[in-house]
Amino acid sequence: MREITAREITAAVRQLCIDANRVLPADLEQTIHTCSQQEKDPTAQSILCDLCRNLDAARKMEIPICQDTGMAVVFAEVGQDLHIAGSFEEAVNEGVRQGYVEGLLRCSVVKDPIRRGNTEDNTPAILHTRLVPGDKLTLTVAPKGFGSENMSRLKMLTPAAKEEDIIAFVKETVELAGSNPCPPMVLGVGIGGDFELVAYLAKKALCRSVSQRNPDPYYADLEQKMLEAVNGTGVGPQGFGGQTTALAVNIETYPTHIAGLPMAVNVGCHVTRHKTVVL
Repeated sequence: MREITAREITAAVRQLCIDANRVLPADLEQTIHTCSQQEKDPTAQSILCDLCRNLDAARKMEIPICQDTGMAVVFAEVGQDLHIAGSFEEAVNEGVRQGYVEGLLRCSVVKDPIRRGNTEDNTPAILHTRLVPGDKLTLTVAPKGFGSENMSRLKMLTPAAKEEDIIAFVKETVELAGSNPCPPMVLGVGIGGDFELVAYLAKKALCRSVSQRNPDPYYADLEQKMLEAVNGTGVGPQGFGGQTTALAVNIETYPTHIAGLPMAVNVGCHVTRHKTVVL
């Protein structure tokens, strides 16, 4: 059985927090560049060009892309033949602490949801752990700002809902959000499972490459229909109008109960950050 130390995990998470906040995934950045060239509205095009310059500046100056460096969401796929020497959860949180404090990232986590009180180190992280075959550890850090997170929605549809109802819920979510999530957005859509799993699916969908469509042709087509519906709203970059309201729509699904059709939309801003490493 292969062994990995808590210290190695901490070091990896630390660097992922810093890197994810400074550089967007290459395909997402390319999508923003492409949209800036294709956008017909002058104001919208100007804003998209500003976003591109901001990405370049963050990379060159080694500073965060956005002042809201988010709450650290960590997805971990742990190989069942891997032994972790030390506390896994403590190692992850220590990596977040080091990454945010030493990386000079804004700490935005409060100790209590109602009584508040900043933890001063952006811990604890939101940690999702899954046991998988093999002896590797795959870590994905996805810092999530709350300008977009606050615009996310969940709805328990019935099996009587039609495809147009599903698309309409996504479109309505975007219209209600308006400029709040700093569009153009990336939308993670979860369909199926139950109340809590569908939200996880939507969040996980945001970590998929924007250039990768759902492997099921039906859902790949539905992603395109949703994207067209959202871009038809005219919200546009930063809410000033235009044809580029969303950069991508990613759908993740799971089997569900005969009596239900859970659906969640996790809204990501144009800075939908995530970075992965395999240990």
